[in-house]
Amino acid sequence: MKRWCGRLLAASVTWVVACDVPSDPVSESSTSADIELMKPSAWSLQNTMNTDAAWAEYLGGLDMVWASVPTSFYQAPFLGNGGLGASVFQTGTAKRLSFKLGDNRVRDHQGTGGTLFGNARLPIGELVLDTAGDVTDVDLRLSLWNAELTGTITTTKGVLSVRAYVHGKRDVLVASVRVKSGSERVSWTFAPAAARSPRLDFKPAPDGLQTNPAPAVSSSGNNGTCTQNLVAGGQTVTRWQTRTEADGKTRTLMATVAHSHPANDAGAVAAKTLADASAAGEGALRTEHQGWWHDFYPKSFVSVSDTRLESFYWIQLYKMASATRRDRPVLSTTGPWLEKTPWPGVWWNLNVQLEYWLINATSHRELDSLTASLDRYRESLVSNLPEAYRSDSMAMARTSQENLETSTVALPGSSGDPEVGNLVWALHNAWLTYRHDMDDNVLRNLVFPLLRKAVNFYLHFLTKDASGVYHLPKTFSPEYASTSDCNYDLALIYWACTTLLSSSERLGLSDPLVGTWQDVRDHLVRPPQDATNGFWIGADVQLTSSHRHYSHLLWFYPLYQLDVTTSAANRDALTKSMEHWLGYTGAQQGYTFTGSGSMYAILRNGDKARGQLETLLDKYVQPNTMYKESGPVIETPLSGAQTMHDMLVQSWGGTVRVFPAVPAAWSNVTLHDVRTEGAFLVSAVRRGGKAQFIRIKSLAGEPLRVHPGNLPGPYDVRSLPDGQAIPSKQLGDGSLEITLARGADVAVVPRGTTPDLTIEPAGNNATRYWGLP
Repeated sequence: MKRWCGRLLAASVTWVVACDVPSDPVSESSTSADIELMKPSAWSLQNTMNTDAAWAEYLGGLDMVWASVPTSFYQAPFLGNGGLGASVFQTGTAKRLSFKLGDNRVRDHQGTGGTLFGNARLPIGELVLDTAGDVTDVDLRLSLWNAELTGTITTTKGVLSVRAYVHGKRDVLVASVRVKSGSERVSWTFAPAAARSPRLDFKPAPDGLQTNPAPAVSSSGNNGTCTQNLVAGGQTVTRWQTRTEADGKTRTLMATVAHSHPANDAGAVAAKTLADASAAGEGALRTEHQGWWHDFYPKSFVSVSDTRLESFYWIQLYKMASATRRDRPVLSTTGPWLEKTPWPGVWWNLNVQLEYWLINATSHRELDSLTASLDRYRESLVSNLPEAYRSDSMAMARTSQENLETSTVALPGSSGDPEVGNLVWALHNAWLTYRHDMDDNVLRNLVFPLLRKAVNFYLHFLTKDASGVYHLPKTFSPEYASTSDCNYDLALIYWACTTLLSSSERLGLSDPLVGTWQDVRDHLVRPPQDATNGFWIGADVQLTSSHRHYSHLLWFYPLYQLDVTTSAANRDALTKSMEHWLGYTGAQQGYTFTGSGSMYAILRNGDKARGQLETLLDKYVQPNTMYKESGPVIETPLSGAQTMHDMLVQSWGGTVRVFPAVPAAWSNVTLHDVRTEGAFLVSAVRRGGKAQFIRIKSLAGEPLRVHPGNLPGPYDVRSLPDGQAIPSKQLGDGSLEITLARGADVAVVPRGTTPDLTIEPAGNNATRYWGLP
């Protein structure tokens, strides 16, 4: 007979395997040798999370649920596939539930007023579940594992059951509704939104901004279309259709959105999308959809004995996969769920960078639309500069749409607030992508050439003083003030020159600028600071008021150019800088607490790091884990997941640090296949407050230095699964040097022990924290 043995988890592929096994593996004819061969080795990793059933049960305990009607976006269930998105809540005064549509690709193209007006993201409209009665109650659940919303809707006329999802691969919203009781009916109407920039609710229109035509809605039988033509050319078309399923009771809605510019062919695209989906049928669509998500989650596993934060963590992974994909636009501040907001675009002075950090440790390169966009729109990075600098430089100003076109970047030393470091910071994200995969093609063809041109822009303005020290004229430190020798830019310059030097050496390049990079790195002015309050904004500006951004502290995090683990002076400087920064209140926002939480993590203070996350959840995160500053701002909760990574595993500076800042409250922690710089997969277990073992698999054969945290030493290193001893060298700081070939898999354990190498959830309570439980 054949039995489905579940999922065999590799670095990037999940295989479902059918195994030939006897109906009774241990039969009367089995010898003792046969039985012994069937037993797993003592040095085999026992992963209990290797079946769909295990994942369904685990994530099911972390789902968001709704016991009352969501009445705003910040309470709403949300769905998406990286392009098309929908949020489900009661809109307006009518007591009906609406599926409010959004799409990362839908925007204006007028140009007038730039990113936020003439090129702004545009709203689409909402599909209203037009019940006969008023909605009075709901019992809904957003399944993370299946990425679908299920449950019941109660109205004054009866009860409906609902199942809805945005397909994981096709741009189709599917919603199946059935009357369970009463005299209710199932009907859908579409309420279009005006195609105008949401920023117009906050700021007056710039001169010359034109009004787009009114949308045209038509319907025929079970089909409907909304066509939104644009004055700049192109259009957005929403199409939907309904049908009765074979059971005769269930009505299924399928809807899609298509956007085109400058052509007016969105209608044809939408029609084909719906025709293909309809031909496949709802059953096949749902199987396809769930297959994508079931392959998504098992690439890594993180479980901590803190249900609220654990659930928050997995919802962020769901959110990120719902909000972007590698072949979709770079993630905007709202994601695909456009609401009333002054921020209808992409922000480059912190937001984009924070949004993507969590994809590295979780091995989700398929979500890396940032690196893909930097590659795809290189020409924009050149054209963002004045003509005189385009021959050898690249940069970007603060905001753009998916094509990375910004306003013209102001020159350092010019009037106003020249914000010039944003591209270099974005390229740090691309470099992190490289470091977690160690694909030298990415380094050679993307990171190095773009970083080289981004640094070239700075080189035009750096000047040496009489003592041979490089200085930078006035630039802007987000979001505080302009100053000479701005710490934001100095940190980026220092990191970039360091990275260009190491990259050119690794790639065997003889770049003519190597001497310049070395000279700048060696003679760049020291970070402006004082012994009492730590780091200043820059040479001319001290921090004297509340500041939500940690732009002046990039030296420490996330660039790690000042190592607090080896230098008491650096540790003291970071400690004083944080105390001074956090001591001012009033302008702090959510990402103040994710950034400071990660900085506490590099100081190895897990309790304070957790405290910052608790403040984030208590004061800033909304019921559905979204976040707002005048409108939805998606980066902060996503960066909260990275703060948890920083507490559990760090890998900057060539050392993998396991459990560097675990708070006392997290007595149990399980990690599996968490990816680090150097392309290592780390698994580790903490039980009762003590680390049990660390497992490391090398995907690229890079040099390994690992700090085992609170795992009791001295250590044995054993290969998996045969348990053979592997040579290692213990260094003075407690870390181990281990030489591993590509594909090698080892466990670090207390000497003389054979610990339980089981991967299982850390164990939590059954409380529901998110949604409206």
